[in-house]
Amino acid sequence: MGKTEQNRTVGILIFDGVEVLDFCGPFEVFSVARLPDDDRDEPALFKVVTIAESDRLIESIGGLLVKPHATLSDHPPLDILVVPGGSGRRRQQRNKSVIDWIVAQSNQVALLTSVCTGAFLLAEGGLLDGREATTHWSAIDEMRAQYPAVTVRSDQRIVDQGSIVTSAGISAGIDMSLHIVAHLHDEKTAEWTARRMEYERRSPLSATTTVPA
Repeated sequence: MGKTEQNRTVGILIFDGVEVLDFCGPFEVFSVARLPDDDRDEPALFKVVTIAESDRLIESIGGLLVKPHATLSDHPPLDILVVPGGSGRRRQQRNKSVIDWIVAQSNQVALLTSVCTGAFLLAEGGLLDGREATTHWSAIDEMRAQYPAVTVRSDQRIVDQGSIVTSAGISAGIDMSLHIVAHLHDEKTAEWTARRMEYERRSPLSATTTVPA
């Protein structure tokens, strides 16, 4: 990526109706991530920026208001993109500007990721065609029906397809982000990050629903 291990930039898309933990969970992981036994505030391993379509307050599910760091047109170059879900993702599926931006970023970033129903936005751009992916357990059947070119897994919390990583619902985004920390650094770094968060990691292969795979 042409970056040192201390300055990878993570962009997290946000929009009205975004699920809070979908984007805040990954934000916490990447902003907290440090090398093992390093308690200092600096140096951070990642720079995290929230990105919205326009420069205004975003109202997430539950009414939390968030001021994005940047917009689709003025964000810094990204190494990793996180696309969350939430009730607002249906509107974003019809938002050509957002879908086109995600597709363009897929050609720029080293890792494209989704949390929960954020996978629908990747699928809408054709980025999951011919790949395996997962989403929130309640949306498994919907995703299979809408995007038959995608093999939707219901038996994995994280589906890692190399340059694209998708995760199941809401809190699974924390495990996915720790999975990426481990991939880019090592397991000890991911374990230390989880410990700093006082978070107990779950297996990437744990089943997410009883819907048949």
